[in-house]
Amino acid sequence: MHELTHKVLDYIQRHELLKPGDRVGVAVSGGADSVALLRLLLELRKALGVVISVVHFNHKLRGAESDGEKSFVAELARCHKLQFYSSSGNVAGHAAKKHMSVETAARELRYEFFRSLVGVGAVRKPSSEELNGPQIMLDKIATGHTLDDQAETVLMRLVRGAGTRGLAGIYPKLAVRERSPQHSALSTQPDRESSVVSSQSCWVHAPFIVRPLLNISRTDLECYLAAIGQDWREDSSNRDLRFTRNRVRYAILPRLERYLNPAVRHALSETAEIARGEEEYWQDEVARLMESAWSSSSPGKSYAREACDSKKETVTSGGALRIDVLRRLPLALQRRLVRSAAELLGLRLEFQHVREILRLSESGPKSGPKSAPLPHDWKVVRTGEELRFQPPLAGETEDAPTEYEYSLCVPGRVEVSETSSMFEAVAVGMGNSMAGYNPDHLFDPAALSKELQVRNWRPGDRFWPAHTKCPKKIKELLQTHHITLEERKLWPVVVSGEEIVWVRGFPAARRFLPKGNAREAMLIREVPLASV
Repeated sequence: MHELTHKVLDYIQRHELLKPGDRVGVAVSGGADSVALLRLLLELRKALGVVISVVHFNHKLRGAESDGEKSFVAELARCHKLQFYSSSGNVAGHAAKKHMSVETAARELRYEFFRSLVGVGAVRKPSSEELNGPQIMLDKIATGHTLDDQAETVLMRLVRGAGTRGLAGIYPKLAVRERSPQHSALSTQPDRESSVVSSQSCWVHAPFIVRPLLNISRTDLECYLAAIGQDWREDSSNRDLRFTRNRVRYAILPRLERYLNPAVRHALSETAEIARGEEEYWQDEVARLMESAWSSSSPGKSYAREACDSKKETVTSGGALRIDVLRRLPLALQRRLVRSAAELLGLRLEFQHVREILRLSESGPKSGPKSAPLPHDWKVVRTGEELRFQPPLAGETEDAPTEYEYSLCVPGRVEVSETSSMFEAVAVGMGNSMAGYNPDHLFDPAALSKELQVRNWRPGDRFWPAHTKCPKKIKELLQTHHITLEERKLWPVVVSGEEIVWVRGFPAARRFLPKGNAREAMLIREVPLASV
């Protein structure tokens, strides 16, 4: 047995990822990580007492290359006499429809397929043609997330701003929350990032996704495959530096290893393990405190009961936190209780939301601010000694804007009828010729795609303007600058790849500013049609 196999076996047993009799679908993309996972679990299946099959989802993003990967994985399954389950999805179309990144859309469709194989909360069941076999249930899906993936995740969350929950990174198990026998509803709890439920509540945890390679580096896996003579497929998009994770993987982490800490990947992975342990303790503590701090708008419901019900359907009636309970707690627990209350209502809060809510609790009942805005048009209102979470009233919810989108070549121009303006991308020389140009509207030409998209902002869009500390939601930027609802609906942005680089009225995106020694820059500007 290979040395790496012993290490994986120890990790599986230590974290209780698999048990004898489990039917395990190994998610194989064709890349080195997932192929190595399959070969390692094949070596371990007798020791673990599990039944192995192969699962593949074709994202249809790279044409013949994607189809070739499916054929490669299918042949791998055939050679080892394993059941093969496959499906595909229109990732690009799903991303456009849901206004999300291609990476997020791919994960969403892939995990929907995984859930269908274990019979958990899937939107639809794949057809027998998609499955390429009989529709028998699996118990677990094993994915090839590695120590490198863990390090990248922790670093990205740290840079964006995160507490222990974010720094906990990727969990060895992604749980399914299954109702106790008298209930039948099923739901998922992604990496313990949903609201806290006490151990006395109605939920029973069962693993759905398991990740046996989180303590193994990508380099070690490739060495293992070379040692056993197993080839794999390289995904060309993994080298595309337009994707944030790829920039972290190939540009940032190697520099950190060279200049700061040669073992930075292991250090970040250990940080995640420490944070997970602390987060599990604090989640249980918050659940205990919420029993006395939270009062539901639904008569007779305890926090634990409402937490159970919130997993079944969105809670729309609101509720309240007791200020006297909050004030007795240290700041760290105050913040956690506020987040827990919001998550109970289906709201994900940024740090500034939590800060504003706690300011309400600090002010006297007759002085200071009386309310604070929350995402999705919710708000928190101080009423006496309570912080009441209120849903939007009928007619208050902001409608999704009418969508438009145009292509802008670099350099080039495009007319946008919705804004009655012309958008231009113009190459300009740096130096004296720059007089009259706003430097905040200049971009590094090498960082921009050859074709940009001019469109109106969409719900969930984020932007990191120059001279600011962190990315912001565009809706909140516009609200802060008192842009009216009608103006907001058609407010234009410019997108390069998957990143918003320009927003009307704001400086250029921080990462796309020209370098200090640049001889040329790209100017993006909006010109009213009346002046063209």
